[in-house]
Amino acid sequence: MQETGYPYSVEFAVRDYECDIQGVVNNANYQHYLEHARHEFLISKGISFAKLHEEGLDLIVTRVDIEYKYPLKSSDRFLVTVIVQREGNIRIVFLQDIFRLPDMKPVVRARVTGAAIKNGKPFYPAEVIKKLGLE
Repeated sequence: MQETGYPYSVEFAVRDYECDIQGVVNNANYQHYLEHARHEFLISKGISFAKLHEEGLDLIVTRVDIEYKYPLKSSDRFLVTVIVQREGNIRIVFLQDIFRLPDMKPVVRARVTGAAIKNGKPFYPAEVIKKLGLE
């Protein structure tokens, strides 16, 4: 994996079935790429969705803003980056970029806002905040 300067990044390749009739990645698939990178990032920080859910705590996405810059095509390799920050008491914001490899051409820029809920109500996830280094 190449050095990116981002705190976390993960590399993927486009699979044929992710492309539409125009031969480019269907726009909805970029959300899957972003989500998978966020999940891998959280796992790298020792945060397990399954364990949190068993404890009655769920991390949910409340908003996604995506700017599409350049399309990926079948077999393209790409990098998804993750920067996390806290916004207020319960919101966690993931700033994510997707770059085509090897030229690091910008493909997507996204801002994904999430929150924690416990028993259906907003909740301050102290343990998650601590593991993310956002105290």
